[in-house]
Amino acid sequence: MRSVGTLTRADLAETINRKMGLSRAESLELVESILDHMCDALANGENVKVSGFGSFVLRDKNERIGRNPKTGVEVPITPRRVMTFRASQLLKEQIAKAG
Repeated sequence: MRSVGTLTRADLAETINRKMGLSRAESLELVESILDHMCDALANGENVKVSGFGSFVLRDKNERIGRNPKTGVEVPITPRRVMTFRASQLLKEQIAKAG
């Protein structure tokens, strides 16, 4: 697997700046607004679907018994909500082509 850089908020804002002609400040504000909206939806228990990209899906996990791998002692794992990402078929295909 090859090592690549990380796409940042600033990178997204720079792309919007170049392609859409918005100022750097407006571009960054747009990126922040979109991410804030997504975070708020997830915090309110909504799943987030970005067509052609993927879905951020919330799951509630029940309490269960786990085991400390070092000592073997059983410990309760508290119930919690977790978020998973499911890539769209289009994204999966694009990743497969790039590899």
